[in-house]
Amino acid sequence: MPIGGWGFNEMARPTRYSSELYDQYTRAGYWTETTLADLWDINASRFPGREAIIDSRLRLTWGEAKTWIDRMALGLLALGMKKDDLVVLQLPNSVELTLLRVACEKAGLLCLPVLRTFRHAEMEHILRFTGAAAVVILREFRGFDHLAMVREIQPRLPSLKHIIFAGADVPESPSPGLSHRGRGTSESGVSVRNIVQTPLERDHPYGFPQRQKTPWNEYSLVLHTSGTTGAPRLAEFPVCCNVYLGRVTAEILSLTPEDIVFGLSPAGLGPTMPAHLAAPVSASKIIMQEHFSPEDALRVIEKERVTVIGAVPAQLAMLSSVLAAKKYDTGSLRLVRVTGSPLAYHVGKEAEERLGAKLIQSYGSVDFSGISMGRPDDPQDARLLTVGYPNPGNEMRLVDDSGRDVPEGEVGEIWGRGPTAISGYFKDPQSTQAVWGDGWCRMGDLGKFDAAGRLMIVGRKKDVIIRGGQNIYPAEIEALLVTHPGVAAAAVVGMPDPVMGERACAFVAPKQGYRPGFAELTAFLQAKGIAPFKLPERMEILDSLPMVADGQKIDKKLLARRAAQ
Repeated sequence: MPIGGWGFNEMARPTRYSSELYDQYTRAGYWTETTLADLWDINASRFPGREAIIDSRLRLTWGEAKTWIDRMALGLLALGMKKDDLVVLQLPNSVELTLLRVACEKAGLLCLPVLRTFRHAEMEHILRFTGAAAVVILREFRGFDHLAMVREIQPRLPSLKHIIFAGADVPESPSPGLSHRGRGTSESGVSVRNIVQTPLERDHPYGFPQRQKTPWNEYSLVLHTSGTTGAPRLAEFPVCCNVYLGRVTAEILSLTPEDIVFGLSPAGLGPTMPAHLAAPVSASKIIMQEHFSPEDALRVIEKERVTVIGAVPAQLAMLSSVLAAKKYDTGSLRLVRVTGSPLAYHVGKEAEERLGAKLIQSYGSVDFSGISMGRPDDPQDARLLTVGYPNPGNEMRLVDDSGRDVPEGEVGEIWGRGPTAISGYFKDPQSTQAVWGDGWCRMGDLGKFDAAGRLMIVGRKKDVIIRGGQNIYPAEIEALLVTHPGVAAAAVVGMPDPVMGERACAFVAPKQGYRPGFAELTAFLQAKGIAPFKLPERMEILDSLPMVADGQKIDKKLLARRAAQ
């Protein structure tokens, strides 16, 4: 039976993992007792003086990073925080964001990174729902006053006792300070910098933080799903699941201590996963970019001799666009791992040529991360048109609306299970049961396998347009539209029709200096050999396409409402 049953367990024991599942995946060698904190300790022992992680402000060696993590773990405990208290991190990509995740694991605390673009409504909901004991913020970032927001909502959040400040801009605080015995309060703020500069280890027995750490078979990391409406679900990521995902990614990417891994995306896990999870496995150097700018990213690649990038397709397109007009030295790059949203073939091909590095795609979601990944030695078409093979131990099925496996070569909804899957939803046994009741996660995506067993994503099941009984897969039309020289981005949605049920409506964001017409794009699609019933029957030109909160996916619900109106 599942540890803790299907109900919420006050301790951070995975909701749906059973003893049988632990036995199955440990016997197979997928899950081990190694934790993420262990990996940072091991690297500090092996390479104490080698640079481990940098951003625009900080550069730390593996030895310095271990000291930073240990002191931060002790500092959190000194504030009076207890096992499985939850810390919300609202920070940009940075050294602090990366190491705080490890420090929370080492202190036995739960850690929930959230988007830095969340504002009062989203933050208040998450802080209240989780019962968070602390929030870590920058006082101000890119013109937004995070301190004012948190102080405004804090009186309505009785569990939120601690505001912790990253960065150098820390407000004056009347609090009497930090003590390992828990004296004083921190409602007015505590500085991360002050904590990590204080030798708290002197007041504790040797190895104290190590004894407090979250064990391999519990979870420390919690991540929120993205969405266009409603409150996000919070997914549990057990330590063993994260470490295995990092290990298999490091193996596929052939990472070594000589590699330099660059995380560009603000997402909590997916696009930056090679930096957060794979690099510590291989002791590769990590670089974080606080705010994405293609020019700044290319300067970092050139200066730091980056070898591996984790990015989303939109970032890749922007890097490629800059390289078309200006020269940067990207000769150190060997691999770019792309995930987060569909990659247009021509965008991937241009990026490979301009960056001089191979692209591989990865498939997954917050609900089930790291399902599949391409291989660097695959042919170019396979790397750009598919999301690769299931990662070792993961299983995938393609099923019809009745839950039956579709015939070979046909399109079906993707179901998955395996050792990289989450253990359930935090404080939400109903959603856990609904999504994982039979052990399979229904991804909501449609796909088909190629002859070699690689997965090709066709589109979202909910996005399928049924025109007079015939299925139109928007992703197929979108992939063709963006190959037009005047189209920067495209989205196809259904619009209600009293005769056909639905018809296709295309929203197009043109490239600068272009204004493609409806007839021109229709003729372009016809020349590509597309079936007549799939042709969009309405087109809207927009300066840019709206995105959901995570900034990685187009907000198709908003576009569908606009089409219906």
